[in-house]
Amino acid sequence: MRAARLIKMVLLLQSRPTMTAAELARELEVSERTVTRDAQALSEAGVPVYAERGRAGGYRLIGGYRTRLTGLARGEAEALFLSGVPGALREMGLEDAASAARLKVSAALLPSLRDASRTAAQRFHLDAPNWFRESRTPESLPAVADAVWDDRRITARYRRGRDEVTRELEPYGLVLKAGVWYLCARATGATETTGIADGGLEDPGSGSGSGSGASYRGYRVYRIDRFAAVAAGEERFARDDGFDLPAFWADRAEEFARSLLRSEVVVRLSARGLRALPHAVDAPAARAALEHAPAPDPDGWVTVTLPVESEEVAHGQLRGLGPEVEVLAPGTLRERFARDARRLAELYGTP
Repeated sequence: MRAARLIKMVLLLQSRPTMTAAELARELEVSERTVTRDAQALSEAGVPVYAERGRAGGYRLIGGYRTRLTGLARGEAEALFLSGVPGALREMGLEDAASAARLKVSAALLPSLRDASRTAAQRFHLDAPNWFRESRTPESLPAVADAVWDDRRITARYRRGRDEVTRELEPYGLVLKAGVWYLCARATGATETTGIADGGLEDPGSGSGSGSGASYRGYRVYRIDRFAAVAAGEERFARDDGFDLPAFWADRAEEFARSLLRSEVVVRLSARGLRALPHAVDAPAARAALEHAPAPDPDGWVTVTLPVESEEVAHGQLRGLGPEVEVLAPGTLRERFARDARRLAELYGTP
């Protein structure tokens, strides 16, 4: 276990100029004290690990040291071939490059591991789009992907309803969510062709504002299929090294989910209804309701305030709980359920 950790530490230091003890501890999932001991052990074993003190200090390898401990085990080789998403690579125009890379990796593996790509492909396959949804590749996706790889600014015309706006963007990253492509970008200039300014968060691709994280202020999200036209220039931009695409997307996805919950309803739930609530409504809504749920009443029912997108949406979602939920407010929603109950009684009669 420790030997594998020491090898990983050397490889980490080999891939980066300097790493702090905190960064190494996070990557290796150990304490900073363990990092100090491991660095000492490597130094005693002849690996030139050097520790620099001070605020800008950290650990680094000196003398251009390179380890040759880069062989792949079978599990590592199979995981490497699983890391690609064939459909996504094809849509971005990177299928040939990915195929060449896989061939080169296969050629470099030990003979006993060269079937890793085949064994992995036979066991795992990613089909990103949702069921019953025709997947269409946006025409502008390859051009946007090229700009993302090359850090080149783009000028894009973006459809917002029946109108279009023009944006000067620094494209930072692409996200494939449930078969839909999104661009995470920083807007460097905005020319409103319709006089409509960017508004609230309509969906993850609305190009909405600054978000909750200060480090992501100025970054926005755009649906690729809403680009009417994209032109990439020759000018490159300097990427912000602090931008973390997965963290940014998680922040915006959570913000989007919260933004949809604009109304509230008050309901009573049986014990069975309480357990089924997370499966009937949106996950953020269920969490918000259950976090503040009081103790059950004498009948074993719990009254909660549930955030919802609208009364119409709440009606459709809560109907799935049947007799395990009673709507208390608003009165208009309660009357909807009363009408449903009367219709059901007419259909099925009294036993």
